[in-house]
Amino acid sequence: MGIERTFVMVKPDGVARGLVGDVIRRFEQKGMKLERLVMRTVDAATAEEHYAEHVERPFFRSLVEFITSGPVVAMEWTGESAVMVARAMMGATNPAESPPGTIRGDFGLEILANIVHGSDSPESAERELAIWF
Repeated sequence: MGIERTFVMVKPDGVARGLVGDVIRRFEQKGMKLERLVMRTVDAATAEEHYAEHVERPFFRSLVEFITSGPVVAMEWTGESAVMVARAMMGATNPAESPPGTIRGDFGLEILANIVHGSDSPESAERELAIWF
């Protein structure tokens, strides 16, 4: 697969619970390289652009409201097969379906408050990185 870039964001619940360091530590221990990081409170326009693929879904508004509810930490990571590796480390969207040892399995509470967001493909990573950086 080769060296890739991916986007990972610690959501407001992860920031509020003090889990940013744990998330970063896991990625660093895996051998990925942190290229860029920014902590900020997201405005509605950025949130809507980020979640644009879900605009027609009934949960779109709740996604936007949640991601704008507090600060997030947006990061660019690089590494071998970075998108696939990051997705495996995060676990399933629903923490109840994520095995122990994954970020969501260890820390997630429910589908919305599941600690992290990560790009689901190299194309999504490029689109999301352009939005956030």
